[in-house]
Amino acid sequence: MGDTKPNGPLADLYEGRIGTPTTDDEVQGYWIFSLGVILGVLGVVVFALTDPRTTARAVGYALVALSPPTVMIGAIVRFPLKRSATTLGLLGGLLTLAAVAYFFVVFPDGWSRSTGNEVVNALYAAGIVVIGLAGTIVPLITDPVRDDYERMQAETASTAAERDETATELEEARSELDATAADLADAEARAEELGAETEAARAETAALRESKARFELFEDASGKPRWRLRHRNGNVIATSGQGYSSRGKAQQGLHSVRRNALGAGLLRIETPVAEAEAVADDDGPEPEDAAEPDVAVPSDDEEIASKATFELFEDNAGEWRWRLAHDNGNVIGDSGEGYASKSNAKRALGRVREHIAAADYLRVDPAAYELFRDNAGEWRWRLIHENGNILADSGEGYSSRSKARQGVESVRSNVSDAPVKDLDDDTGGEGDGTGSANATFELYEDNAGEYRWRLRHRNGNIIADSGEGYADRSGAKDAIERVRGYGPDADALDVGNAAFEIYEDAADEWRWRLRHRNGNVVADSGEGYASRSGAVDGVTSVKRNAPGAGEETV
Repeated sequence: MGDTKPNGPLADLYEGRIGTPTTDDEVQGYWIFSLGVILGVLGVVVFALTDPRTTARAVGYALVALSPPTVMIGAIVRFPLKRSATTLGLLGGLLTLAAVAYFFVVFPDGWSRSTGNEVVNALYAAGIVVIGLAGTIVPLITDPVRDDYERMQAETASTAAERDETATELEEARSELDATAADLADAEARAEELGAETEAARAETAALRESKARFELFEDASGKPRWRLRHRNGNVIATSGQGYSSRGKAQQGLHSVRRNALGAGLLRIETPVAEAEAVADDDGPEPEDAAEPDVAVPSDDEEIASKATFELFEDNAGEWRWRLAHDNGNVIGDSGEGYASKSNAKRALGRVREHIAAADYLRVDPAAYELFRDNAGEWRWRLIHENGNILADSGEGYSSRSKARQGVESVRSNVSDAPVKDLDDDTGGEGDGTGSANATFELYEDNAGEYRWRLRHRNGNIIADSGEGYADRSGAKDAIERVRGYGPDADALDVGNAAFEIYEDAADEWRWRLRHRNGNVVADSGEGYASRSGAVDGVTSVKRNAPGAGEETV
């Protein structure tokens, strides 16, 4: 029996015409009762309008015969009675229905006007008797008090079990609370110890933010990784002095310098000139990229001497371009694309001058994550291939660099084993996203009819997307496979306003391009180099000469 307020069109009609129902049984019983009355009326009408011993007359008989059991069942349901009475009443209804069905089999040849048919009569009478027993005898012989007593006993036992379980959980919670209190006391003590360290870290962070130089990781002519510290005016003000066996060790050396340089003292060692020269000879040759020890570092307002000139020119297609030509005649950089007007080309040249000296080197081999800050001040990442294509992006902005890095790590750890779920395919594609994987690629068609993908974590968050649409489903699937292949091992690289990317093109030549944080390429090498070190030297030449280069129209 229902214990909630009935709802639905029949319940609404009942409430509007008769009264507010209290149970679903009340509504259902009334409409079953009404159906029985309607069947009886229809049966009488059909009987009066049809000829004897015809199929139409048989329908009239059937409708009249179904009316009494339907009315009785409606009364049983509406009262309501116990579930056993309702079940017995429905059983009687099935018997009368079977009698009516058999009536159609024997009518008219096997049906006597005076005595009817024994089988039909017996089934119908049995059904009426069963329904009558259900509505009268069952309620009289059942003991509601006994039923209530048994139900109360069951509920009491259940309540006692829940109470015991709650007591056990409460005791466990108290133990956990005591342990948490102890941990909290330890954490407070540790926090006091870390207070001084935190202040020192803040001071170091502030100093780093005020820095006007950047560390560069690069490979020297012998192919060994090195680092150098370059001022934004282009001068190298510190260098690793030696090559490392791997890029990771070069990064460790760089971080060691960053940690220790701020607090390092100054020790003046008075060494005779001859002895100093001997020590220098024992140390071996100075690295090729070492800073000149006797060269003064210019201030921010000074410009280093440039041996190159920016040339503005109009190409054969009527577009304006720029190139950076060295005094020796070599073109060491160009715009990479044409502009509709000379003023647009000048503005692009100005952006290059603004960003080129402080731009980092980003080694894209063969793919890398770029972390950057967009125009809205939010941190984002994108996965770029060495051919310049953006394979994936964060899809949304983060409030801090650390959160963007966490997003990259989430993609790294989940992308390789994430199944593909085709949202436009009922079969679900490679997987339905309910397995052990923590993330799932969702392949779908957007409103423009292009195919896209997104990587959804099992917590519901979208942690990566394609960033662009593809003309067909296979193109989007190929893009997913590329992300699966490159995503787990790609380096994560911080991008300021712009960064140099050094990569190998399809012709196996090494090139560089200067990419703004918005993703646009604002300059490129214009020509290929035979080795990576040649491209690095080209970047170094551009960084040294571009900031102070003059400008002319040719």
